[in-house]
Amino acid sequence: MVKRYAYYPGCSLERNAAAYDESFRAVVQALGIELVEIEDWNCCGATEYFSLDLLPAYALVARNLALIPPDLDQVVAPCSACYYNMYKTDKNMALHPELARAVNEALAAGHLHYEPGRVRSRHALEVVVEDFTPEEIAAHVQKPLRGLRLAAYYGCVTVRPASHDDHEYPTRMERLLQALGATVVDYTLRANCCGGHMTQLDADTAYRMIYYLLSNAARLDVDALVVACPMCQLNLDAYQGQVNAHFGSDFRIPILYFTQMMGLAFGIEPERLGFGQEIVSAERVLEKWRNPPPEEETAERRPRRKETGLPMPEPLIAGRGYVLVTNDKAAPLHFDHRIPIPVLPERRRG
Repeated sequence: MVKRYAYYPGCSLERNAAAYDESFRAVVQALGIELVEIEDWNCCGATEYFSLDLLPAYALVARNLALIPPDLDQVVAPCSACYYNMYKTDKNMALHPELARAVNEALAAGHLHYEPGRVRSRHALEVVVEDFTPEEIAAHVQKPLRGLRLAAYYGCVTVRPASHDDHEYPTRMERLLQALGATVVDYTLRANCCGGHMTQLDADTAYRMIYYLLSNAARLDVDALVVACPMCQLNLDAYQGQVNAHFGSDFRIPILYFTQMMGLAFGIEPERLGFGQEIVSAERVLEKWRNPPPEEETAERRPRRKETGLPMPEPLIAGRGYVLVTNDKAAPLHFDHRIPIPVLPERRRG
């Protein structure tokens, strides 16, 4: 049975994040999902508009929700800010009847009305990992990501405040990458902020935040950082050169969308997935994908410790340390290794 969702691409996926849109459409087609793009959608206002004038900001987002066809009750947005704005607008209209009345009064000027709760707003990553089991995802894998060392980076908005994953130590993207055959590393900064629009306000602070993320990834010797947010991808990719000049570093880490990695594993040609649009070239990633290393032989298992031996410690609680298994139904995560977080250097002088 084909799953149908309303689709809100948002502004960034039509320009700098076009690779996200192209790869998401290609992947969901392979999974049997039909996307119905909202007709005449408008910008969600990003994050700034809500700090300027609340009522027009909510009305702007509610207009997109009101335009969703009545036979669809779920909307998916790949952009984390777009997803959050739709989720927040729907929730706050339901919680505050006065807000709902004011927003619908504004929408009435365009002969529109939105009933809060009618449409469930969802992030693209949520749809992939919640509506499909790891086994269903793995069944579509034609060319596993064997030999690729990948780190998942969520940023702050994707997992806060509404994610069903742990807000500080999410693992759903790691499980997805593992199902695709990649070697997943334990990137402890996965939910840290990338700085957002700080590059336009305070470049020195922004570059330090980006350096912090890139230096940790470099120490883990990753082939790529895998993201689910256009803002995160832009900051880590487009400003990597400025960060190198600022600190005297030499980072060359491709920043790729999780949908691009899914597409490669599904056997979809890179051109259809938007490869080549990134600033830091992903050619080395594609070369490893085209020519994976030979499969390693399964190592002989060590004998189990005798029952009379010392007891194993209890698993750590999510959000308070390393979490390899978050629930009984989830497949265990197998991280490659852990490396301590680096110390930020002083800005290079001269």
